[in-house]
Amino acid sequence: MDITDSIERYLNGEMDERERAEFEQRRATDPVLDQKVVAHDSFVSELQAFGRRKHLITEMNMIHEQLDVNEIRSEVLPLGTHVRILWRKYRMNAAVAASVAILAVFLTLFSTGFFARTNALASDNIALRREMSREINSKVQRSKNEIMRNIKASAPTKTPADPAIFGGTGFALTNDGYVVTNYHVVKDADSVYIQSNDGNLFKAETVYSYPSYDVAVLKVSDPSFKSSRPLPYSFRRGGTDLGEDVFTYGYPKDDPVYSRGYLSSKSGFSGDTTEYQVDISVNPGNSGGPLLDSKGNVIGVIKGKSSRTDGASYAIKSKYLLEALDAIPKESMAGNHKIVLSGKNSLGNMSRKDQIKKIQDYIYMVKVY
Repeated sequence: MDITDSIERYLNGEMDERERAEFEQRRATDPVLDQKVVAHDSFVSELQAFGRRKHLITEMNMIHEQLDVNEIRSEVLPLGTHVRILWRKYRMNAAVAASVAILAVFLTLFSTGFFARTNALASDNIALRREMSREINSKVQRSKNEIMRNIKASAPTKTPADPAIFGGTGFALTNDGYVVTNYHVVKDADSVYIQSNDGNLFKAETVYSYPSYDVAVLKVSDPSFKSSRPLPYSFRRGGTDLGEDVFTYGYPKDDPVYSRGYLSSKSGFSGDTTEYQVDISVNPGNSGGPLLDSKGNVIGVIKGKSSRTDGASYAIKSKYLLEALDAIPKESMAGNHKIVLSGKNSLGNMSRKDQIKKIQDYIYMVKVY
């Protein structure tokens, strides 16, 4: 009860600065407490949402009880000439009544916080696609059509003349050019390139998308791309324990960034069981990057973070990534063959520094035009 009371006072902002700092320090070092805070916050939000829904239903029932359904039916459903006579006689009244009813519904929705709650839920889950052209020049930008003309005029093996519109991260599924990223990174793209750790840029095509799991598979189509050595990491098919040490490597800026954290929940945004919640530092541009455990197994794909809960980020579980890959139609693949993932992991006994050196050539910046 003391812990619950402390959590409620923390979430309600009732602690003084010293007490809040001590609580946050304890939360940062105690994954179990951190999970309790997240679970309690979610529980309170659900209760509040339930109360608002009940209030809305009560309001709508009161409106319905005031309507004479039989009279309305007799006025609007007669046949033949009587219908036209009634319509000409009462159409103004009907229009006014309909307008009042619509206005009442919207006022009720606003008063119960329906729209605010919907917007809050949408804004709480921040997708981590990076707006690259805005970073390069926030005052003067060329139109997207002009950028596309320059891209299409360039040879496939040359760097596009204009800055990318969006950016993210992707990582190799195979050593022959298949790369996975988030669907929201490449959605509505006219052209996609991947940039390797050494700065080389390669044209790629989106060969498969699975929006339900926010997964997209790219295939490098650039003839200058050369097959690499076998992948050093494998893909974990089973679950992962709370508190497990994890890390990611991606492109929230033009050079790669390493981030370390721990698994804080086995469900993601709004209780989504296809995701993990991870206490890790990620930013726009990390979308599509791999989430790896301490042994170098891929356990997920970074996709977003919370705007309300400090440090809470979300990753698609590798189980559902593999499920999406298994659903790829053969006709989507070159030569109608399926993607065969590596079952070997050469990172298990390495230090973190050596693990990063080993994986850096298999993780790419994704540039969308």
